[in-house]
Amino acid sequence: MAGKPKGEQHIGLLNGFAAYGMWGLVPLFWPLLKPAGAAEILAHRMVWSLAVVGVALLVRRRWAWAGELLRRPRKLGLITIAAAVITVNWGVYIWSVNSGHVVEASLGYFINPLVTIAMGVLILKERLRPVQWAAVGVGFAAVLVLTVGYGRPPWISLCLAFSFATYGLVKKKVNLGGIESLAAETAIQFLPALAYLLWLGSTGDATFTTEGSGHAVLLAATGLVTAVPLVCFGAAAIRVPLSTLGLLQYLAPVFQFLLGILYFHEAMPPERWAGFALVWLALSLLTFDALRTARRTARTLRAATRAPRTTIATGTVSAARNAKSVTSGSTPATAGPAPETAGAEPVTAEPEPVTAGPSPVPAGPDPTDAKP
Repeated sequence: MAGKPKGEQHIGLLNGFAAYGMWGLVPLFWPLLKPAGAAEILAHRMVWSLAVVGVALLVRRRWAWAGELLRRPRKLGLITIAAAVITVNWGVYIWSVNSGHVVEASLGYFINPLVTIAMGVLILKERLRPVQWAAVGVGFAAVLVLTVGYGRPPWISLCLAFSFATYGLVKKKVNLGGIESLAAETAIQFLPALAYLLWLGSTGDATFTTEGSGHAVLLAATGLVTAVPLVCFGAAAIRVPLSTLGLLQYLAPVFQFLLGILYFHEAMPPERWAGFALVWLALSLLTFDALRTARRTARTLRAATRAPRTTIATGTVSAARNAKSVTSGSTPATAGPAPETAGAEPVTAEPEPVTAGPSPVPAGPDPTDAKP
């Protein structure tokens, strides 16, 4: 990324802001689709998303991956799981926004990095650094405080966070491009979604054909609302460092939180402010640790790039010593520099180990992730 021209990085940042900005402002869109219910909106999103990504793949002529996917049942099974999980995520998010729970929905994407790390420990047996443990502990305390504040566990937030973290975990194992992955997932979603829409139409409960052409166009636009931010994110991911994208990811829940308070006028009693403050503290710890680890990793990589030249030079000197010792009959010299003092223990220069665990970038979306 360091070698990217400034113009490319500028374009990448603009695309990153556009992607997260659209994901952050999407709560303004879903209420426009009323009187359609959350289930009908979700079904339209599935159907029209496949149409949009299908056109994109047709233009780019990228179809080889589909045949390969069909020949790999395990990968196809993972895609099916991803489609099921993101269906839950999309459905809960649309329902929460249109039911007046925008702030609680934003909390789900605030705590998503913490849930991702916790799943890494529980499922992938990853090791956490002390600061990461502290962040997870503070996040757990925040959920307890918010449970008191809401009078119940923040189910919407937890459902969004765990479904999206699970989705990300499955997508890591699938390792398929963003547009291709979305095409495969929506292809799996398409038939059940279309069947549901046809059933709604047969019962007279569908709004697509009864609320006017403007309403129909808005329902069809759900495909663009899903695909366009993903395309922008993909353009950003190849142009700017992942650490930058990791920080930009917080724009979406911040925008959603502000919309919930300032536009939708949702209540924020003191105990909810306290819970959110703890979440933000946990994210601050996580971001600080991620940036520090990223700098440490960069230093280690720079040291590693200089190591081969030193090894080659040392090997040349050792070879010369061994050749001389053969002619003189002395014991061959061992490869590598000798200790400076007799009897001293040789000290090998090794980079500082980095504990296995989540990426040094704050846990967040991947270019293949489908946001709310």
